[in-house]
Amino acid sequence: MTAAHTHPARTTRQDWATGLTAFAAVMLFLAGLLTLFRGIMAIAEDDVFVTTPNYVFQFDLTGWGWIHLALGVVAMIVSAGLIRPKMWARIAGVAIAALVIIANFLSLPYYPVWSVVMITVSGFIVWALCVVRRDGDRGGAGTGGGPTGGGTR
Repeated sequence: MTAAHTHPARTTRQDWATGLTAFAAVMLFLAGLLTLFRGIMAIAEDDVFVTTPNYVFQFDLTGWGWIHLALGVVAMIVSAGLIRPKMWARIAGVAIAALVIIANFLSLPYYPVWSVVMITVSGFIVWALCVVRRDGDRGGAGTGGGPTGGGTR
């Protein structure tokens, strides 16, 4: 007698999880690349930055540049880890996106419009990485269920 091995069919929930993780990976890479460029501009003391007197979180523009440069490099490395959805990459992605939000908030007076754009993009990254659940969890994206998993599958 032969045993038939069946693989579980992909669910809509799994498709959502894969799509959101891919979205977060691409957006984190782009946010990292743009943060890297912003860091290079700040280190070179480019004229695109606004100088604001009497700002509470005032730092040297070159210092902000190095902070943004480091965050950009780390964000691009973590985004590569998100291509293969690993839990460590999701946790690191949320942490890096949160640090990008904080760095852009603190440097808001130097480049206001771009800081707001990066805060928004990083917020979507955090959302996309947090809404995806592991396969064994109940509920989550695309199921219509809450914490109790009461949705349809």
